Order: sequence, then C-alpha cells, then structure tokens
Amino acid sequence: MTEEEDPIDQLKTSQDIDVETFEDRVREEASVIEDHLAAGTFDNEGVTIGLEYEFYAVDDESARIRRVPRALLDALGFDKEIGLHNAELNGAVQPCNQAGIEALGKDVEAKLTALQQRAATDGIRFVSDGMWAIGPEHSSAAAYLTEATHEEGLTLGINVSNAVRYHAFGSVEGEAPIGGRIDLPGATITADSAEPVSLTTSIQPHYQPRTAAELPAVHGIALRLAGPLLALAVNSPFLPPDLYDDAALTGQLLTEETHAENRVPVYEEMMNPSDGPAKVRFPRDIDTPEDAVARVVEDPVVIPAEISAGERFDDAFVHFRHKHGSYWRWVRSVFGGESESAANARIEFRPLPGQPTAADTVALVAALVGAVTELHESGHPVAELGWETARDNFYAAVRDGLGAEMTWITADGERTTDRDRTYADLFEAATAGLERHGVSSDRVADWLDPLRARAERGLSPADWKRRWVAAEIEGGASPAEAIRATQRRYVDHQSETLFDGHLVDWPTP
Repeated sequence: MTEEEDPIDQLKTSQDIDVETFEDRVREEASVIEDHLAAGTFDNEGVTIGLEYEFYAVDDESARIRRVPRALLDALGFDKEIGLHNAELNGAVQPCNQAGIEALGKDVEAKLTALQQRAATDGIRFVSDGMWAIGPEHSSAAAYLTEATHEEGLTLGINVSNAVRYHAFGSVEGEAPIGGRIDLPGATITADSAEPVSLTTSIQPHYQPRTAAELPAVHGIALRLAGPLLALAVNSPFLPPDLYDDAALTGQLLTEETHAENRVPVYEEMMNPSDGPAKVRFPRDIDTPEDAVARVVEDPVVIPAEISAGERFDDAFVHFRHKHGSYWRWVRSVFGGESESAANARIEFRPLPGQPTAADTVALVAALVGAVTELHESGHPVAELGWETARDNFYAAVRDGLGAEMTWITADGERTTDRDRTYADLFEAATAGLERHGVSSDRVADWLDPLRARAERGLSPADWKRRWVAAEIEGGASPAEAIRATQRRYVDHQSETLFDGHLVDWPTP
C-alpha cells in the first residue's frame, strides 16, 4: 500500500484479511527469529546505538502548529509521523564510543539544519518538545485533534498522515480498537480516531548489546532507569489551553496539579482499549530473548495485513515486524537488519520526550547508554530493584518529575529515596559506562554535566515551563495567555541554542 492509495480502499483491504491467517504467519515468522537467536545471527562484535527523534512544525512567527508540506519531508533522513504537523528523524546506527556518540549528534545537526532551511521558505520551524501547546491559526486545538470524516462505517482523521496504520485505529462499524478518551487533571479529551496522540513528540534511543543473550538483562536495567531518566527529561506539563474543561484552567492547576509529563497518559489513555489488556504500558521483565519474541506474538493484533516479502534479511519476518509496530511498550525489544551480517537485537527506550535542545537530547542518549552499560556489566545491585518499584518510579516521574519520590539501590547496596544520592550514583555509573566505551573524561563532562545541573537545581524542562507560567500569571496574564507566552519563549530560546546550548543555560524567572 502507498500513501497515494485511497485510505478507504486501504482500510477495507485491511478489514478483509483473516486475522487468524495473519496470526499464523506471525507465529511462523517468530520461529524464524528464534532459530536465528539459537544460531547467534543477532550477535555482533560491539555495542551500537541509534536514535529516533520526533519534531512538530510551527509557524515561524506565531509558534502556532502548522501542517508540513508533504514534499518537504522528502528531506534526507526524515519520515512522516501520525500528525500532518510531525516529522521523524532516523539517525544512522553508530558504534557506541566517543566518535559514535559525536557522530549521532552531528547526524542530527546536519539533517535537522537541512530541514529547517527548507522549511524556512514556507515560514515553518520544526520544534523539539514533548507536546505542542498553541493550536492552529484557523481552528481550535480541540477541533484540529478531533476532526474526522465518517464514510462507509469507517473513521478517518483529517489531520492524520494518509496511511492505513494511522487510520485503522478509528472506529470501524461502531467499534474501535482504542480507548478514545483521555482524562487528565482539568481536562477530558474524546476522539474516535488516534489524532490526539499527535500532541506528543519523543526521542527514542536504541541500544544494541553485543549478544542477543544480554537482551533480558539490558531490558531490565532500562526499566530501572526509566523513572530517574524520565524525571530529568519531563517536558509536557501543559496542554493547549482550549483542551482544558470549562473553569478548570487556573494558575494552581498549571503550577501544582498537572502531570509533569502529560505525554505518557495522553498516549496510554488514547491508545489502550477500554476493555481488554493495555497495549501501551510499562512492560514486565523478560527472562530470555525468546520471551521478547513471544510477547509480540501474544499481543492482541490491531491491524492485520498481507505483506509481500522483499529482499532484506528481516523481510523473512515481515508480518512479525508489522505486528511489532503496534506493540507499544515504554521499553521494547526490536529484531531487524537489512542483511544477515547486519542483523541486530536491541532495545528501544521510549519514555523520553523531545528536549529543549538537540544537545540536551544527545546528552540523554549518552547518559542512557553509559548507565545501561555500567549497571549491566558491573553487576550493579539496582538490577535487583523489584519490578513493581521500577514501575512505581516511572509513574511517579510522570506525575511529579524531579519532585517525585523514587526508590533506588546504590552501588554499595543501600536502598534510598534521596534524590541527591540517587542521581550521584546514576551519574557515577553513566560516567564509568561511557569510559568503558573509550569516552574521554572531558567529553563525559560535556554530556553529563548539564543533566547533573538539572538534578541539582531541580530544573527539568517541565519545571522551566512552570516557572515561566507562574511568572506570567503573577505579571497579570491569564492562565491561557501564560501558556502561550511560555511556549513562544521556549521556541525562541530553542531557535537560538538548538545545537550548542542546554536547558540549564536558559534564563529562568
């Protein structure tokens, strides 16, 4: 199927596919993956890293959300995402060493610079953020996120990219595979398509261990890091003002009661079915690489498909890969590769929102890969932190960011809820892990010091936004005006510091 095909025809074709036949193919292809796991096909000489990086487009003058001209996304290295205002950069896979992390940053800079230059001729700027907060020029944010057509029993979101995988989440003959309702402090959003998810943008680092046998340990470490790293990164405390319920939008709501990372509940509540197992969730530990394969096989199917296999190595399990595309977990294993020699088994770390600067994004990638490496290879005791505690840490970070009470186990085996001790231990591990990969002490400091400063100052991106909203309200602005003014200030600062600055250098009131 191509984007030029009529989406109604695409959806009808998808609905005519026998689900059990599709699931049989997935199970057969899962066996192919398991055979390759047994043969060592997914093992590699060293650790590699990658990055998916989402952006949204705004008007360069007003910072209002803007649709992206489709031809613009032919720019090298960018893909369409769910919203017509979105773009996703896929970074080249790099070896996990100093030059590799630097190359990842340069790859982002080169591709994003080219895209920004092309977009500028249309008065568009791409923004790195967790959630946009200023609606389009000619409609409200609520209307933009829920606008849909209903034809022949099918629902098509108007502001959704024209691909069956995005439209198939809407209602089909009165039934929907998604929940379609979001309940947040002060706001309720309902939709019969997945459009509200396009509020959110994220960064998704990938970490490939040397051997597939290490996947369970690396997956478990990533779950233990999810809460503390998300708390440093939270960046979506506010919705567009008109999405709040009548009379709910107050200064107290914005500065004291909202989630620090609304992106997580927006995604979970919109995409999880109202009855049935949650598809977007904090996943459990796995004991073997085969467990990661089985999780995808056992997950409820959303969009069955008949796909012709191509010439790539991983086209041997193309239906499995298709199903994996709607296997939404905050940490998930990925199996792929263009050729057998490039076959890889990796984790995709999905909790992190887009950051104030690209330099901040690279810093978080460095912190993640350093910490995963050291906590895994040193046998750090935090690996024994209970799964329930790791999950509770994650959702505490969603609610309260750096103010969350989270439990950690330090290198000397002591449990602590003290933020300073937690981050001192985490950054010590990240430093040691990066040094294992040959990173110099000066370069480690370049990447980790801005994140240390966040922890020491209690200043996440969400905190920065809340402080400016509070200052705007104190200066006489309404809460809605304060959100918009803060968002414009965020975009302005980012335009000046995108590649060579950090959040901790931005002015605060």
